Amino acid sequence: MTTELEKQSPELASGKKLSWAALFHLDVKTYTMLLALLSIWVIFTMATSGDFLTSRNLSNLFRQMSITGILSIGMVFIIIAGHIDLSVGSLMGLLGGVMAVLNVWYKVDGLLAITMTLALGLVIGIFNGWLVAYKKIPAFIVTLGGMLVFRGILIGMTKGTTVAALDSSIRFVGNAYLVEGVGIVLGVVAVAVVAYQSFAGRKLQAQYGLEIAPAGAEIAKIVFAAILVGIFITVLNSYQGFPVPVLILVIMAVIFSYILTKTVFGRRVYAIGGNAEAAKLSGINVTKMNLSIFALNGLLVSIAGVLLCSRLNAASVAAGQNAEMDAIAACVIGGASLMGGIGSVGGALVGALVMASLDNGMSMLNIETFWQFIVKGAILVLAVWVDIATKNKSK
Repeated sequence: MTTELEKQSPELASGKKLSWAALFHLDVKTYTMLLALLSIWVIFTMATSGDFLTSRNLSNLFRQMSITGILSIGMVFIIIAGHIDLSVGSLMGLLGGVMAVLNVWYKVDGLLAITMTLALGLVIGIFNGWLVAYKKIPAFIVTLGGMLVFRGILIGMTKGTTVAALDSSIRFVGNAYLVEGVGIVLGVVAVAVVAYQSFAGRKLQAQYGLEIAPAGAEIAKIVFAAILVGIFITVLNSYQGFPVPVLILVIMAVIFSYILTKTVFGRRVYAIGGNAEAAKLSGINVTKMNLSIFALNGLLVSIAGVLLCSRLNAASVAAGQNAEMDAIAACVIGGASLMGGIGSVGGALVGALVMASLDNGMSMLNIETFWQFIVKGAILVLAVWVDIATKNKSK
């Protein structure tokens, strides 16, 4: 069975010496994704006479992306494992509605309401996982039903009304900005982590007698990462500071990227998506793994629900509509395969940035809603076509 490592870097998996070209090798899907993002930004910058790239708009763009980004992190685990979740949009709206009702109607403290919402999201995720893993109901059916059930509960619970306004402690999560110094510290920490992982990886390769990449290449990667982080922090600080929702997204991305790429749990997720039967024969408890994956997804959906409700300072029956499509599209655009076994948190986040950029740019141009649906749907189909074409070419 081909591993994710072998798919992404055959040279490293085989132990051959890595050249500079091999070290920076990117596949067709990666090139397509980066080119698409760059093209979108260039087009919208020209169409808006430069307003798209202002610090204010970019800050709003990253805040907007944080919700889709968190949903896509959970979704990429589901997709890598060979499943799909169509209920995340409705569940996000429901969980945000639960938090608002608790806080506004029942006067529950903001922090307690958030905690209860996170716990409820985890429980619902476990229930979905139980139906899929233990009752053997296809995830498509479970989550399609959930999409309708959760939306119906939200409408009934709120009586079709908008629930507002929330406590300041809840509003802080989705709307606050951190002071400039905090952003700089976070940037320095991020670069330090990249450098540590790079040199720790070299040390591990040397320990196992593997060929080590050129030191100059590692340094170039660190410098490039530092430049990107510096630009990112500078842009956010030049408006009002580092947005709290973006900080939450970064924390979730680091945690779950580590889980997916550096732990036994993550390797088992890839194994299940690549070949569930082979994974079972190798000793992996596929049933418990599927339950755990849906539980994690439920927790991440609850975080996104808290952020969405906090950002809007209200809960409404329309909250989260079509969000599941944005999350799925973000994962596919980011390189995840709907056949399972392939994907990454980083790719899903870039895909989320593509989707958020489309929403943001078309809204700035006052493009009608029906065109926005058409464009995003076409891009999703194009991403799947690239995925299939790439697979056929590799055979």
